[in-house]
Amino acid sequence: MVNPRPEPAYLALHRSGELEARVEQAAATLRDCRLCGWNCGIDRLCEAGPCHTGMAASVATSYLHMGEERPLVIGGGSGAIFFSNCVLRCQYCQTYRWNIKGQGRELTVPQIADLMLDHQRSGASNINLVTPIHVLPMILAALNIAASDGLWLPLVWNSSGYEALSALKLLNGIVDIYLPDMKYADDELAHRLSGVEDYVTVNRQAVSEMYRQVGHLQTDPSSAAYRGLLIRHLVLPGCFENTSEVLRWIAASLGPFTSLSLMDQYRPAYRARANESLGAALSPAEYQRARDFALQLGLTRLASSSATGG
Repeated sequence: MVNPRPEPAYLALHRSGELEARVEQAAATLRDCRLCGWNCGIDRLCEAGPCHTGMAASVATSYLHMGEERPLVIGGGSGAIFFSNCVLRCQYCQTYRWNIKGQGRELTVPQIADLMLDHQRSGASNINLVTPIHVLPMILAALNIAASDGLWLPLVWNSSGYEALSALKLLNGIVDIYLPDMKYADDELAHRLSGVEDYVTVNRQAVSEMYRQVGHLQTDPSSAAYRGLLIRHLVLPGCFENTSEVLRWIAASLGPFTSLSLMDQYRPAYRARANESLGAALSPAEYQRARDFALQLGLTRLASSSATGG
């Protein structure tokens, strides 16, 4: 039987030697790190950046994830690798123990490669790299090893969407599926809730580049995703105007065929209860209003999800 899917993008670069060249380019970025929207310029060989990460990648947990969006879990589940730390400081982070407090275990590059191959042996449909931007150099080095040892699953870049264009260009032709957040359409709200500057510009440029690289989400005859862009937006309580502006931008800039995971998983976590607007769970009426607005804009490719927002 002919495989209806094309091979993962990174395999061609691996055969040509370009993937190894990207590994070297990515490693060089650690001396003047500008991988994310912080644009900090810190020499991470000597100290940690705002991401609280130096030269080593830390992994909080890794397992076969059945709770991601349906196109990502069809056929065996998503082989998720959750990296510790994050470039955002969301006041409502659902996974704050590892994304903000940094819980996890430092792994070597070969150990990360082994995790990828273990997921493949376990029947995963893809390799899902969660909060990965600050450890991009380590991930590419691990991918190069894993590809040499027979990795052939699509690569999912599951991110906050606060990436620098220079970092995304290193990923061009490597990532198969981009799964970014689009949290905010308001820089003041982004600063207040996630502690970052220029979020809207950085995020929209990043998502636009992701779309340029992989286009709209593509699925095989079983509806399993193998390439493309799937945007996540976590609906926050009391923030309909923020949601509506995010959705307007997606519809106007990327088109109504864009795949969207409109997430209703918000629950007060971390420091959310100290914030009056975030101290309660999202109501069904608030979520329905957001969903109805997406449909009014023509955004009908809404992926069901039980993923955790944060």
